Amino acid sequence: MTPSPRQDAHAFFAEYRRAHPEDVVVVDEPVSAVEGVTGLIYELIARGRDEMLVCEDVGGVAAPVVTNVFASRRRIARFLDVGPEQLHEAYQSRAERMIAPRIVDSSPLVEDAEVDLTSVPMLQHFASDRAPYITSGIVVAEDPDSGVGNLSYHRSMVHSPTELATSLHSRGDLWRLLAKYAERGEPMPVAVVIGGHPLFMLAASARVPAEVDERAVAGGLFGEPLDLVRTPRHGIGVPAWAEFVLEGTIDPQHHAEEGPFGEFSGYSSHRSTNNVLRVDAVLRREDALLVDVAGGNTVDHLNLARVPRESELAEKLKARFADVTAVHYPTSGTHFHCYVALRESRPGQARQVLLGLLGWDPYVKTAVAVDADVDITSDAEVLWALATHFQPHRDLFVVDGLPGSPLDPSSDAGGTTSRMGLDATRGPDFAGDRIVVSATARTDARRLLGTDGGRR
Repeated sequence: MTPSPRQDAHAFFAEYRRAHPEDVVVVDEPVSAVEGVTGLIYELIARGRDEMLVCEDVGGVAAPVVTNVFASRRRIARFLDVGPEQLHEAYQSRAERMIAPRIVDSSPLVEDAEVDLTSVPMLQHFASDRAPYITSGIVVAEDPDSGVGNLSYHRSMVHSPTELATSLHSRGDLWRLLAKYAERGEPMPVAVVIGGHPLFMLAASARVPAEVDERAVAGGLFGEPLDLVRTPRHGIGVPAWAEFVLEGTIDPQHHAEEGPFGEFSGYSSHRSTNNVLRVDAVLRREDALLVDVAGGNTVDHLNLARVPRESELAEKLKARFADVTAVHYPTSGTHFHCYVALRESRPGQARQVLLGLLGWDPYVKTAVAVDADVDITSDAEVLWALATHFQPHRDLFVVDGLPGSPLDPSSDAGGTTSRMGLDATRGPDFAGDRIVVSATARTDARRLLGTDGGRR
Protein backbone atom coordinates (compact mmCIF):
# COMPACT_ATOMS: atom_id res chain seq x y z
CA MET A 1 0.00 0.00 0.00
CA THR A 2 1.42 3.39 -0.96
CA PRO A 3 0.97 6.54 1.16
CA SER A 4 -1.67 9.09 0.22
CA PRO A 5 -0.19 11.97 -1.81
CA ARG A 6 -2.52 14.36 0.05
CA GLN A 7 -0.25 14.01 3.09
CA ASP A 8 2.95 14.94 1.22
CA ALA A 9 4.23 18.24 2.67
CA HIS A 10 6.30 18.93 -0.46
CA ALA A 11 3.26 18.75 -2.71
CA PHE A 12 1.20 20.75 -0.22
CA PHE A 13 3.68 23.64 0.05
CA ALA A 14 4.17 23.72 -3.73
CA GLU A 15 0.42 23.90 -4.30
CA TYR A 16 0.01 26.58 -1.63
CA ARG A 17 2.69 28.73 -3.28
CA ARG A 18 0.94 28.34 -6.62
CA ALA A 19 -2.52 29.15 -5.26
CA HIS A 20 -1.51 31.98 -2.90
CA PRO A 21 1.72 33.59 -4.15
CA GLU A 22 0.87 36.80 -2.26
CA ASP A 23 1.04 34.86 1.02
CA VAL A 24 4.54 33.40 0.55
CA VAL A 25 7.87 35.25 0.72
CA VAL A 26 10.73 33.41 -1.01
CA VAL A 27 14.28 34.47 -0.14
CA ASP A 28 16.91 33.06 -2.47
CA GLU A 29 19.84 35.13 -1.18
CA PRO A 30 22.09 33.59 1.52
CA VAL A 31 20.65 33.72 5.05
CA SER A 32 22.57 32.95 8.25
CA ALA A 33 21.55 29.88 10.24
CA VAL A 34 22.24 31.92 13.40
CA GLU A 35 19.34 34.36 13.88
CA GLY A 36 19.05 35.04 10.14
CA VAL A 37 15.70 33.31 9.68
CA THR A 38 14.42 34.76 12.96
CA GLY A 39 15.48 38.23 11.87
CA LEU A 40 13.39 37.91 8.72
CA ILE A 41 10.36 36.79 10.74
CA TYR A 42 10.66 39.64 13.23
CA GLU A 43 11.03 42.14 10.41
CA LEU A 44 7.83 40.82 8.84
CA ILE A 45 6.11 41.20 12.22
CA ALA A 46 7.40 44.78 12.51
CA ARG A 47 5.85 45.54 9.14
CA GLY A 48 2.51 44.04 10.12
CA ARG A 49 3.00 41.07 7.82
CA ASP A 50 2.64 37.34 8.39
CA GLU A 51 3.48 35.53 5.14
CA MET A 52 4.89 32.02 5.04
CA LEU A 53 8.66 32.26 4.57
CA VAL A 54 10.80 30.05 2.32
CA CYS A 55 14.59 30.44 2.58
CA GLU A 56 16.35 28.62 -0.24
CA ASP A 57 19.95 29.14 0.95
CA VAL A 58 20.55 29.01 4.71
CA GLY A 59 24.24 28.82 5.53
CA GLY A 60 25.37 25.40 6.79
CA VAL A 61 21.86 23.95 6.50
CA ALA A 62 21.68 21.43 3.70
CA ALA A 63 17.92 21.88 3.12
CA PRO A 64 15.56 24.68 2.17
CA VAL A 65 13.83 26.17 5.22
CA VAL A 66 10.06 26.66 5.35
CA THR A 67 8.92 28.66 8.37
CA ASN A 68 6.30 31.09 9.70
CA VAL A 69 3.76 28.55 8.45
CA PHE A 70 1.31 29.10 11.34
CA ALA A 71 1.75 32.86 11.74
CA SER A 72 -1.62 33.61 10.11
CA ARG A 73 -4.99 32.35 11.33
CA ARG A 74 -6.32 33.04 7.83
CA ARG A 75 -3.71 30.66 6.43
CA ILE A 76 -4.43 27.98 9.02
CA ALA A 77 -8.11 28.24 8.11
CA ARG A 78 -7.15 27.68 4.47
CA PHE A 79 -5.40 24.46 5.51
CA LEU A 80 -8.86 23.35 6.67
CA ASP A 81 -10.64 24.75 3.58
CA VAL A 82 -12.63 27.34 5.54
CA GLY A 83 -12.59 31.07 6.23
CA PRO A 84 -11.03 32.52 9.41
CA GLU A 85 -14.42 32.92 11.09
CA GLN A 86 -14.98 29.14 10.86
CA LEU A 87 -11.49 28.17 12.08
CA HIS A 88 -12.39 26.99 15.58
CA GLU A 89 -15.47 25.06 14.54
CA ALA A 90 -13.71 23.45 11.56
CA TYR A 91 -10.66 22.40 13.55
CA GLN A 92 -12.64 20.98 16.46
CA SER A 93 -15.25 19.14 14.40
CA ARG A 94 -12.62 17.48 12.22
CA ALA A 95 -10.31 16.69 15.15
CA GLU A 96 -13.16 14.98 16.96
CA ARG A 97 -13.98 12.79 13.93
CA MET A 98 -10.87 10.74 14.57
CA ILE A 99 -9.70 8.15 12.06
CA ALA A 100 -7.25 5.45 13.15
CA PRO A 101 -3.89 5.51 11.32
CA ARG A 102 -2.86 2.80 8.88
CA ILE A 103 0.49 1.20 8.17
CA VAL A 104 1.77 1.46 4.58
CA ASP A 105 4.69 -0.37 3.03
CA SER A 106 6.49 2.46 1.23
CA SER A 107 7.88 5.87 2.08
CA PRO A 108 10.41 8.35 0.69
CA LEU A 109 12.31 8.09 3.99
CA VAL A 110 15.80 6.59 3.66
CA GLU A 111 18.03 5.60 6.59
CA ASP A 112 21.47 7.23 6.88
CA ALA A 113 24.44 4.87 6.84
CA GLU A 114 25.49 6.13 10.28
CA VAL A 115 24.13 8.35 13.02
CA ASP A 116 25.67 11.80 12.93
CA LEU A 117 23.43 14.48 14.40
CA THR A 118 25.69 17.24 13.11
CA SER A 119 24.26 16.43 9.65
CA VAL A 120 20.68 17.11 10.79
CA PRO A 121 19.67 20.70 9.95
CA MET A 122 19.01 22.97 12.92
CA LEU A 123 18.75 26.74 13.40
CA GLN A 124 19.75 29.04 16.21
CA HIS A 125 16.83 31.42 16.55
CA PHE A 126 18.10 33.80 19.24
CA ALA A 127 21.48 35.11 20.36
CA SER A 128 20.62 33.92 23.88
CA ASP A 129 20.05 30.29 22.79
CA ARG A 130 22.70 27.87 23.98
CA ALA A 131 23.06 26.25 20.55
CA PRO A 132 21.15 25.50 17.36
CA TYR A 133 17.93 23.70 18.27
CA ILE A 134 15.30 21.42 16.79
CA THR A 135 12.22 23.56 17.40
CA SER A 136 9.65 21.65 15.35
CA GLY A 137 10.51 18.18 16.67
CA ILE A 138 7.44 16.06 17.43
CA VAL A 139 8.31 13.22 19.79
CA VAL A 140 6.33 10.06 19.05
CA ALA A 141 6.06 7.42 21.78
CA GLU A 142 3.75 4.46 22.23
CA ASP A 143 2.30 3.15 25.48
CA PRO A 144 4.01 -0.19 26.24
CA ASP A 145 0.70 -1.73 27.36
CA SER A 146 -1.94 -0.30 25.03
CA GLY A 147 0.16 0.75 22.05
CA VAL A 148 -1.62 4.13 22.00
CA GLY A 149 0.63 6.75 20.46
CA ASN A 150 1.48 10.14 21.93
CA LEU A 151 2.65 13.19 19.98
CA SER A 152 4.20 16.23 21.67
CA TYR A 153 6.65 19.02 20.88
CA HIS A 154 9.95 19.20 22.74
CA ARG A 155 12.97 21.38 22.07
CA SER A 156 16.23 19.50 21.48
CA MET A 157 19.90 20.38 20.96
CA VAL A 158 22.89 18.23 20.03
CA HIS A 159 24.67 16.82 23.08
CA SER A 160 26.95 14.48 21.13
CA PRO A 161 26.99 13.12 17.57
CA THR A 162 24.55 10.41 18.72
CA GLU A 163 22.63 12.16 21.53
CA LEU A 164 20.17 15.00 21.94
CA ALA A 165 19.61 16.95 25.14
CA THR A 166 15.92 17.72 25.46
CA SER A 167 13.31 18.96 27.89
CA LEU A 168 9.99 17.27 28.65
CA HIS A 169 8.98 20.50 30.34
CA SER A 170 5.23 20.17 29.84
CA ARG A 171 5.28 17.16 32.18
CA GLY A 172 2.32 15.80 30.26
CA ASP A 173 1.56 12.40 28.81
CA LEU A 174 5.10 11.81 27.53
CA TRP A 175 6.46 12.52 31.01
CA ARG A 176 4.04 9.98 32.46
CA LEU A 177 4.99 7.43 29.78
CA LEU A 178 8.65 7.89 30.72
CA ALA A 179 7.74 7.17 34.35
CA LYS A 180 5.95 3.99 33.24
CA TYR A 181 9.08 2.82 31.40
CA ALA A 182 11.18 3.71 34.46
CA GLU A 183 8.99 1.45 36.60
CA ARG A 184 9.68 -1.35 34.12
CA GLY A 185 13.41 -0.62 34.29
CA GLU A 186 13.54 0.11 30.55
CA PRO A 187 14.46 3.09 28.39
CA MET A 188 11.54 4.58 26.46
CA PRO A 189 11.64 4.07 22.66
CA VAL A 190 10.80 7.29 20.80
CA ALA A 191 10.97 8.80 17.35
CA VAL A 192 11.39 12.53 16.67
CA VAL A 193 9.57 13.70 13.54
CA ILE A 194 11.04 16.91 12.12
CA GLY A 195 8.76 18.37 9.48
CA GLY A 196 5.61 17.16 7.85
CA HIS A 197 2.23 18.32 6.60
CA PRO A 198 0.82 21.28 8.63
CA LEU A 199 -2.28 19.28 9.56
CA PHE A 200 -0.10 16.60 11.17
CA MET A 201 1.78 19.35 13.01
CA LEU A 202 -1.50 20.84 14.27
CA ALA A 203 -2.64 17.40 15.47
CA ALA A 204 0.53 17.11 17.54
CA SER A 205 -0.64 20.21 19.46
CA ALA A 206 -4.06 18.74 20.27
CA ARG A 207 -4.96 18.49 23.93
CA VAL A 208 -6.56 15.08 24.31
CA PRO A 209 -6.75 12.44 27.06
CA ALA A 210 -3.85 10.00 27.39
CA GLU A 211 -5.91 7.18 25.89
CA VAL A 212 -6.41 9.15 22.65
CA ASP A 213 -3.80 8.75 19.91
CA GLU A 214 -3.04 12.12 18.28
CA ARG A 215 -2.25 10.23 15.07
CA ALA A 216 -5.99 9.52 14.91
CA VAL A 217 -6.63 13.24 15.42
CA ALA A 218 -4.41 13.85 12.39
CA GLY A 219 -6.57 11.40 10.46
CA GLY A 220 -9.62 13.42 11.40
CA LEU A 221 -8.01 16.64 10.17
CA PHE A 222 -7.01 14.96 6.88
CA GLY A 223 -10.33 13.18 6.49
CA GLU A 224 -8.44 9.94 5.86
CA PRO A 225 -6.11 7.68 7.89
CA LEU A 226 -2.67 9.10 8.64
CA ASP A 227 -0.26 6.88 6.72
CA LEU A 228 2.51 5.49 8.91
CA VAL A 229 5.65 3.42 8.45
CA ARG A 230 7.46 1.56 11.21
CA THR A 231 10.86 2.79 12.33
CA PRO A 232 13.68 0.28 11.76
CA ARG A 233 14.82 -0.30 15.35
CA HIS A 234 11.76 -0.03 17.60
CA GLY A 235 8.85 -0.21 15.16
CA ILE A 236 7.28 3.14 16.11
CA GLY A 237 4.62 4.35 13.70
CA VAL A 238 5.73 7.66 12.11
CA PRO A 239 4.26 9.57 9.14
CA ALA A 240 5.35 8.06 5.84
CA TRP A 241 5.74 11.60 4.45
CA ALA A 242 7.95 12.91 7.29
CA GLU A 243 10.95 15.00 6.28
CA PHE A 244 13.33 13.70 8.97
CA VAL A 245 12.92 11.04 11.67
CA LEU A 246 15.35 10.44 14.53
CA GLU A 247 14.72 7.10 16.25
CA GLY A 248 16.14 6.20 19.63
CA THR A 249 15.47 5.92 23.35
CA ILE A 250 15.20 8.15 26.41
CA ASP A 251 16.76 6.62 29.51
CA PRO A 252 15.06 8.18 32.57
CA GLN A 253 18.34 7.91 34.50
CA HIS A 254 20.46 9.77 31.95
CA HIS A 255 20.63 13.57 32.04
CA ALA A 256 22.54 16.39 30.38
CA GLU A 257 22.28 20.16 30.55
CA GLU A 258 20.40 22.03 27.83
CA GLY A 259 19.16 25.60 27.53
CA PRO A 260 18.83 28.49 27.78
CA PHE A 261 16.31 28.57 24.95
CA GLY A 262 13.96 31.33 23.76
CA GLU A 263 10.49 30.22 24.87
CA PHE A 264 6.92 31.33 24.17
CA SER A 265 6.98 33.64 27.20
CA GLY A 266 9.37 35.95 25.37
CA TYR A 267 12.09 35.06 27.85
CA SER A 268 15.10 32.81 27.55
CA SER A 269 14.27 29.79 29.69
CA HIS A 270 16.78 27.83 31.75
CA ARG A 271 14.11 25.54 33.15
CA SER A 272 14.48 22.01 31.78
CA THR A 273 14.05 18.37 32.67
CA ASN A 274 17.49 17.82 31.06
CA ASN A 275 16.68 14.47 29.49
CA VAL A 276 18.92 12.71 26.95
CA LEU A 277 17.68 11.04 23.80
CA ARG A 278 20.13 8.51 22.37
CA VAL A 279 19.62 8.31 18.61
CA ASP A 280 19.95 4.87 17.00
CA ALA A 281 18.82 5.75 13.46
CA VAL A 282 18.42 8.85 11.28
CA LEU A 283 15.94 8.74 8.40
CA ARG A 284 15.31 11.51 5.88
CA ARG A 285 13.84 12.25 2.49
CA GLU A 286 16.52 12.75 -0.13
CA ASP A 287 15.01 16.14 -0.96
CA ALA A 288 14.08 16.96 2.65
CA LEU A 289 12.82 20.37 3.76
CA LEU A 290 13.46 21.82 7.18
CA VAL A 291 9.95 22.77 8.30
CA ASP A 292 10.87 25.16 11.08
CA VAL A 293 8.78 26.62 13.89
CA ALA A 294 10.14 29.97 15.00
CA GLY A 295 10.71 29.93 18.74
CA GLY A 296 10.05 32.63 21.30
CA ASN A 297 6.80 34.57 21.36
CA THR A 298 6.41 34.68 17.58
CA VAL A 299 2.88 34.30 16.26
CA ASP A 300 4.06 31.18 14.38
CA HIS A 301 5.02 29.48 17.64
CA LEU A 302 1.99 30.69 19.59
CA ASN A 303 -0.64 29.86 16.95
CA LEU A 304 0.57 26.31 16.54
CA ALA A 305 -0.31 25.63 20.17
CA ARG A 306 -3.23 27.98 20.70
CA VAL A 307 -5.46 27.27 17.70
CA PRO A 308 -6.18 23.72 18.99
CA ARG A 309 -6.51 25.14 22.52
CA GLU A 310 -8.86 27.94 21.45
CA SER A 311 -10.93 25.50 19.42
CA GLU A 312 -11.33 23.13 22.35
CA LEU A 313 -12.16 25.91 24.83
CA ALA A 314 -14.59 27.60 22.45
CA GLU A 315 -16.48 24.33 22.04
CA LYS A 316 -16.54 23.61 25.79
CA LEU A 317 -17.58 27.11 26.82
CA LYS A 318 -20.28 27.43 24.15
CA ALA A 319 -21.65 23.99 25.01
CA ARG A 320 -21.84 24.82 28.72
CA PHE A 321 -22.72 28.51 28.42
CA ALA A 322 -24.98 29.19 25.45
CA ASP A 323 -24.37 32.97 25.56
CA VAL A 324 -20.61 32.70 24.88
CA THR A 325 -19.93 34.00 21.36
CA ALA A 326 -16.14 33.90 20.92
CA VAL A 327 -12.83 32.96 22.55
CA HIS A 328 -9.43 34.45 21.74
CA TYR A 329 -5.87 34.06 23.05
CA PRO A 330 -4.04 37.33 22.24
CA THR A 331 -0.44 37.30 21.09
CA SER A 332 0.31 39.97 23.69
CA GLY A 333 -0.50 37.47 26.45
CA THR A 334 1.47 34.55 24.97
CA HIS A 335 -0.43 31.56 26.38
CA PHE A 336 -1.29 33.26 29.68
CA HIS A 337 -4.19 35.57 28.70
CA CYS A 338 -7.57 34.72 27.24
CA TYR A 339 -10.49 36.92 26.19
CA VAL A 340 -14.05 35.63 26.05
CA ALA A 341 -17.08 37.45 24.61
CA LEU A 342 -20.65 36.78 25.67
CA ARG A 343 -24.19 38.07 25.66
CA GLU A 344 -24.68 38.45 29.40
CA SER A 345 -28.28 37.57 30.19
CA ARG A 346 -28.13 37.43 34.01
CA PRO A 347 -25.97 38.81 36.84
CA GLY A 348 -22.90 36.73 37.65
CA GLN A 349 -22.89 34.93 34.32
CA ALA A 350 -19.58 36.42 33.16
CA ARG A 351 -17.92 35.36 36.41
CA GLN A 352 -19.20 31.82 35.97
CA VAL A 353 -17.81 31.69 32.43
CA LEU A 354 -14.45 33.01 33.67
CA LEU A 355 -14.31 30.36 36.39
CA GLY A 356 -14.96 27.67 33.79
CA LEU A 357 -12.24 29.00 31.53
CA LEU A 358 -9.67 29.28 34.33
CA GLY A 359 -10.50 25.77 35.49
CA TRP A 360 -10.20 24.18 32.07
CA ASP A 361 -6.95 25.74 30.87
CA PRO A 362 -4.01 25.44 33.30
CA TYR A 363 -1.89 27.94 31.33
CA VAL A 364 -4.31 30.90 31.50
CA LYS A 365 -3.51 33.31 34.33
CA THR A 366 -5.65 36.28 33.27
CA ALA A 367 -9.08 35.88 31.72
CA VAL A 368 -11.18 38.85 30.62
CA ALA A 369 -14.89 38.70 29.83
CA VAL A 370 -16.41 41.35 27.53
CA ASP A 371 -19.70 41.92 25.76
CA ALA A 372 -20.37 40.32 22.39
CA ASP A 373 -20.03 43.63 20.51
CA VAL A 374 -16.39 44.01 21.61
CA ASP A 375 -13.81 42.73 19.10
CA ILE A 376 -11.76 40.33 21.20
CA THR A 377 -9.12 40.01 18.48
CA SER A 378 -8.19 43.64 19.25
CA ASP A 379 -6.23 44.32 22.45
CA ALA A 380 -7.26 47.97 22.13
CA GLU A 381 -10.98 47.08 22.18
CA VAL A 382 -10.58 44.82 25.22
CA LEU A 383 -8.58 47.47 27.08
CA TRP A 384 -11.30 50.01 26.21
CA ALA A 385 -13.89 47.66 27.72
CA LEU A 386 -11.76 47.37 30.87
CA ALA A 387 -11.40 51.14 31.04
CA THR A 388 -15.12 51.86 30.74
CA HIS A 389 -16.96 48.84 32.19
CA PHE A 390 -14.69 47.45 34.90
CA GLN A 391 -14.57 48.33 38.62
CA PRO A 392 -11.72 46.49 40.42
CA HIS A 393 -13.47 46.25 43.82
CA ARG A 394 -16.47 44.59 42.20
CA ASP A 395 -15.36 42.87 39.01
CA LEU A 396 -12.06 41.13 39.85
CA PHE A 397 -11.35 37.84 41.58
CA VAL A 398 -8.12 35.87 42.19
CA VAL A 399 -7.52 32.16 42.82
CA ASP A 400 -4.05 31.13 43.97
CA GLY A 401 -1.99 27.98 44.51
CA LEU A 402 -2.84 26.37 41.17
CA PRO A 403 -0.60 24.39 38.79
CA GLY A 404 0.44 26.39 35.74
CA SER A 405 3.23 26.38 33.20
CA PRO A 406 6.77 25.64 34.40
CA LEU A 407 7.95 27.93 31.58
CA ASP A 408 6.18 30.93 33.12
CA PRO A 409 9.14 32.90 34.53
CA SER A 410 6.91 34.42 37.24
CA SER A 411 5.75 31.04 38.59
CA ASP A 412 7.60 29.13 41.28
CA ALA A 413 10.06 26.37 40.34
CA GLY A 414 7.27 23.82 40.07
CA GLY A 415 5.08 26.03 37.92
CA THR A 416 2.56 26.95 40.64
CA THR A 417 0.71 30.18 39.86
CA SER A 418 -2.36 32.27 40.67
CA ARG A 419 -5.16 33.16 38.27
CA MET A 420 -7.32 36.23 37.82
CA GLY A 421 -10.71 36.84 36.28
CA LEU A 422 -11.81 40.31 35.15
CA ASP A 423 -15.45 40.95 34.29
CA ALA A 424 -15.42 43.80 31.76
CA THR A 425 -19.00 43.30 30.63
CA ARG A 426 -21.36 46.24 31.04
CA GLY A 427 -23.65 44.53 33.53
CA PRO A 428 -27.40 44.99 33.94
CA ASP A 429 -27.25 48.48 35.46
CA PHE A 430 -24.83 50.03 32.98
CA ALA A 431 -25.99 53.33 31.47
CA GLY A 432 -24.47 54.40 28.18
CA ASP A 433 -24.68 53.90 24.44
CA ARG A 434 -21.69 53.22 22.19
CA ILE A 435 -20.90 55.97 19.73
CA VAL A 436 -21.34 54.93 16.13
CA VAL A 437 -19.80 55.96 12.81
CA SER A 438 -22.26 54.89 10.13
CA ALA A 439 -21.37 52.53 7.30
CA THR A 440 -22.23 55.32 4.84
CA ALA A 441 -19.71 57.68 6.41
CA ARG A 442 -17.02 54.99 6.39
CA THR A 443 -17.70 54.21 2.72
CA ASP A 444 -17.50 57.91 1.81
CA ALA A 445 -14.26 58.25 3.75
CA ARG A 446 -12.65 55.36 1.88
CA ARG A 447 -13.71 56.91 -1.42
CA LEU A 448 -12.37 60.35 -0.52
CA LEU A 449 -9.07 59.10 0.78
CA GLY A 450 -8.56 56.58 -2.00
CA THR A 451 -5.91 53.92 -2.10
CA ASP A 452 -3.10 56.44 -1.53
CA GLY A 453 -4.59 57.74 1.71
CA GLY A 454 -5.57 61.08 0.19
CA ARG A 455 -1.97 62.25 -0.31
CA ARG A 456 -1.38 64.92 -2.93
